[in-house]
Amino acid sequence: MSDSSETAKTQPGTRTLSGSVISDRRDKTITVLVERSVKHPVYGKILRRRSKIHAHDEDNECRVGDRVTIVETRPISKQKSWRLLARGATALPGVDGGVDEGVDEAADENDASATPADEETSA
Repeated sequence: MSDSSETAKTQPGTRTLSGSVISDRRDKTITVLVERSVKHPVYGKILRRRSKIHAHDEDNECRVGDRVTIVETRPISKQKSWRLLARGATALPGVDGGVDEGVDEAADENDASATPADEETSA
């Protein structure tokens, strides 16, 4: 039975989308924000279109901010017709500490630049 589910993932007619998880509060359900860019037919401006899609997460493995790939499937409930296919890395800034490190480095540079100015005034 696992072979049939694996072939369903790779069938050429299935739709897949990728987006970020914005809610994981419900049991076995995630809400995914999918963004796409569309060119306006008359003016040519690039517009961002967003969709919130409810997807089935069997193992409750996704958290808010995760990048995920979802695939269209048979209706699971009234609002769920998508299921989780793959889970990527966390997309939120500051979760891995990257933003906080940059703030600390800027503070160290300010302290280092203030020290020579203090020496000139005391001399």
